Amino acid sequence: MNKKIVYLFFWIIPICGLSQKKKNASVKPPNIILILADDMGYSDLGCYGGEIHTPNLDKLASGGIRFRQFYNGARCCPSRASLMTGLYPHQAGIGHMTNDPENSTAFNYGLPGYLGDLNDQCVTLAEVLKPAGYTTLMAGKWHLGYHDRKKWPLQRGFDKYYGILAGAANYFHPSGQRGLTLMNDTVSADAPDFYLTDAFTNHAISYLKECMNQKEKPFFLYMAYTSPHWPLNALKNDINTYRNTYKKGWTALRRERLERMKQIGVVSSGMHLSADDGADWDSLSTDKQDEMDYRMAIYAAQIDRMDQNIGRIIQTLEKAGQLENTLIFFLADNGACAEGGLLGGGKKELLGTEGGYFLTYGQSWANASDTPFKKYKHWVHEGGISTPLIVHWPAAIPVSLNGSFTDQYGFLPDIMATIADASGAIYPKKFNGHSIIPMQGKSILPLLSGKDVPIHHEPIFWEHEGNAAVRYGNLKLVKEFKPNDSSRWELYDISKDRSELRNLSSSMPRMVAEMSNAYNQWTKKVGVVPYDMILKIKKEKGDEKKIHSKH
Repeated sequence: MNKKIVYLFFWIIPICGLSQKKKNASVKPPNIILILADDMGYSDLGCYGGEIHTPNLDKLASGGIRFRQFYNGARCCPSRASLMTGLYPHQAGIGHMTNDPENSTAFNYGLPGYLGDLNDQCVTLAEVLKPAGYTTLMAGKWHLGYHDRKKWPLQRGFDKYYGILAGAANYFHPSGQRGLTLMNDTVSADAPDFYLTDAFTNHAISYLKECMNQKEKPFFLYMAYTSPHWPLNALKNDINTYRNTYKKGWTALRRERLERMKQIGVVSSGMHLSADDGADWDSLSTDKQDEMDYRMAIYAAQIDRMDQNIGRIIQTLEKAGQLENTLIFFLADNGACAEGGLLGGGKKELLGTEGGYFLTYGQSWANASDTPFKKYKHWVHEGGISTPLIVHWPAAIPVSLNGSFTDQYGFLPDIMATIADASGAIYPKKFNGHSIIPMQGKSILPLLSGKDVPIHHEPIFWEHEGNAAVRYGNLKLVKEFKPNDSSRWELYDISKDRSELRNLSSSMPRMVAEMSNAYNQWTKKVGVVPYDMILKIKKEKGDEKKIHSKH
């Protein structure tokens, strides 16, 4: 790397924020809907190569733009912290995870970047949009603070809220500390046909109709589904749609998905699969294969049901004549969930006519959901951080771009920047008496108008549980955490090798040195602490709970 590039590393990093200008008052600001899926893989949607039925999301994709390269934060609540604030998760106070309902001090390590809930140096999308005249609505999973009410949605800028504050809940019988909250009050799920995904949508549509009837203010809806996060809970009719679909196993599914991805243009024709990272399907007993087919069928049914509900939201907008000027984003919070080992975890739940398992479908299916990439949730190889991103906005996206893809890459803080840009909202320097950390994202609006130009000229970074990465142009530096070992950097040319098969670190040592140096400077800027030290703090706290299957 030459001196000019080195210079850019250290002068671009501190100025990532986007300056906002107030838009012309005569331009009507758009309604905005941000839809987030939970633990869904990159290739699960039909419009990204999956076999799961997602006609409503496919329709949004055919009328909008899809990103081939958009990145999340590798894990549920760090991703949500970044998405909601436009910052890196450590800057928002959730460098690891947020506190458990069962433990108010979990993940609070006494460090600014590791408080376990949102801090006062960040603002949420709702807090930015409300002063710009928006009605701010949320339905679904919060997962940004549980035990302190001032960290809840209504206290962080939302006018209305219905959902779960914790990281997961039973889809049929959410209760106790992982139950439901309406506004600031605990409520029960007492309807005989209650299903969590449907209930989130019911409340969201009710909120939307009220806003659209008033016709006074634009609205912002954060629609945070839990699908397809564990527990594996789905309605029987939805499960039956997929039963026996997966009897060929995960290795065959990966190959079939990759071919479809090539055919529809999600990946290049030269894309290769990463190494299989699952069990040998043919070595499983017939009973075990049947169980694994059932687990994947439930997972697919959860996504199918989410798509059905997104269709209900779209229909509501269409009937009210509001779809044209509604900016809709759809994305996922991390890669597919491999928790529970190769073959899933948790006992089968007794749910009457419905089906389910307490935990996940396992690493083998997660590897298939993240086709063709390496790794899954928790890790920052492409399978852990790659999300489908669909952007739909008929009033602003030229018809000529409908159904198109962009290869320009972005990451979660760009959503805040884009929403502020589109709405004319001002990202504040101070809020409620506190200085606010500058926004870290860049607006993607130029891409929506057809300008095929890079959004990021500066490097962008990841750290979760010691797993680390840097993306700079076509190059990606990445490493998997190993205790007491900081030397395992890998380097890939993502433009040619997004499956991360050809490690270039030995042939490009200077680039490894420069990018790792930039990473080290970034860790100091945002408050990342070496994960060895975090593990030591956890041990001293006596926090020995197994957390990886909790969120």
